[in-house]
Amino acid sequence: MRGFTTLYLPGCDHASISTQSVVENMLWRKEKVTRHDLGREKFLQRAMDWKEEYQGKINGQLRRIGGSFDWTREAFTMDEGMTDAVMEAFVRLHKEGLIYRANRLVNWCVQLNTTISNLEVDSQELTGRTLLDVPGYDRKVEFGVMIYFKYPVDGSDEFITVATTRIETMLGDTAVAVHPEDPRYKHLVGRNLRHPLIDRLIPVVADSYVDREFGTGAVKITPAHDPNDYAIGTRHNLPFINILNDDGTLNENTGKYAGQKRYDARYAVTQELTDLGLFVKKDSNPMTIRRCSRSKDIIEPLLKPQWWCRMKELAEDALDAVRKGDIKIKPESAEKSYFRWLENINDWCLSRQLWWGQQIPAYHVKFEGEVSEAEADEWIVARTEADAQKKAAEKYPGRKFTLARDPDVLDTWFSSGLWPFATLGWPSDTHDFQKLFPTSVLETGWDILFFWVARMIMLSLKLTGQVPFKEVFCHSLVRDAMGRKM
Repeated sequence: MRGFTTLYLPGCDHASISTQSVVENMLWRKEKVTRHDLGREKFLQRAMDWKEEYQGKINGQLRRIGGSFDWTREAFTMDEGMTDAVMEAFVRLHKEGLIYRANRLVNWCVQLNTTISNLEVDSQELTGRTLLDVPGYDRKVEFGVMIYFKYPVDGSDEFITVATTRIETMLGDTAVAVHPEDPRYKHLVGRNLRHPLIDRLIPVVADSYVDREFGTGAVKITPAHDPNDYAIGTRHNLPFINILNDDGTLNENTGKYAGQKRYDARYAVTQELTDLGLFVKKDSNPMTIRRCSRSKDIIEPLLKPQWWCRMKELAEDALDAVRKGDIKIKPESAEKSYFRWLENINDWCLSRQLWWGQQIPAYHVKFEGEVSEAEADEWIVARTEADAQKKAAEKYPGRKFTLARDPDVLDTWFSSGLWPFATLGWPSDTHDFQKLFPTSVLETGWDILFFWVARMIMLSLKLTGQVPFKEVFCHSLVRDAMGRKM
């Protein structure tokens, strides 16, 4: 109205996990079909239909309250232009070594059947023994207890007593760790223990991580299902035995327990140890459990090969932008949270085992005939399948291969992180991108400061060399009487 060039650009993201969950539940409730019954293509069409309906409602509300948007530029994170930007960003970051593939522990939600980030995990403090509702179980499950049981020392009458809050994971134990200077166990370091439920010998290892004063001073080690055990397993070159299927049932590595649900096995394992005379006691124990913020299921640490993004370097530039005043974050409490999170950032798991979303532009190379172990996990990252074919032909001249695209999709926040510049035409140097970027003010809830705001800043600085906006204003949240977000 005053003659300035301004832009208020409307749009929305595709919200992978939320949308897929809602659409799957709706399909089951109305038609008794799963996404697997429909197949990927038909399911995506049904999800798109749902999105069109609800995006229309949102847009109608924005129009009714008089939002001064430029509707000619409306964007959606799975539009063709946004998709091109997402593929470009992934390929560039991979080429620079910032995106990489690794087999490591992830937060696995059994209910949603996908990995989720640390930001999508809620911690719940328990003061002691507590019975909790868990999705998929008719009866409440016991948490907040420490179970003590004995491992027989192979070739002797001795035992080592260990304690755990997750007794079912003992089926994946590959060692017991003790402190190297603990006189109680020094003579047993290097000896083997007999696993009472699985035909397996496991060693006693010495590691200074073990707290001699906690529990019995001997710690069962399940490297494939616990972050601390993962570190010990790596240091001592222990086997990593996964005991869980993706749906939360036990797999073939658990012998006769295979097929049981994980918390049913919790009671069955306790009973068998009792029958064998190896159960010692059960104590109430304060602990923290981790729940999926969407499904409320208990998170399982699970070993999975996934795509990751290195964050330390990106975070440093994002911290500098705020320190130097290129971006102002208000109020001060939000700025402090921003610094605290970015200064302690971990690498970002980008893979999601979903269908609704931006499919990862990576292609698994399968060679005809026998392949060496090194080639078994060969990947080509490319903007399109044609590019991938060309790259693979150049990399493996004269060899016959087929390419299979990774079925996983990217975390929604990866595409949302490109929003300020991808909606203006990036990676093309468009008129909009030249004239309207960077933007001025971002006004948002403080609850997505890390999910979205920090990632927009990091990705914008890396991919465009500019800040995405000059100021961030974090507003309060409207909550109900229970303190839940409205």
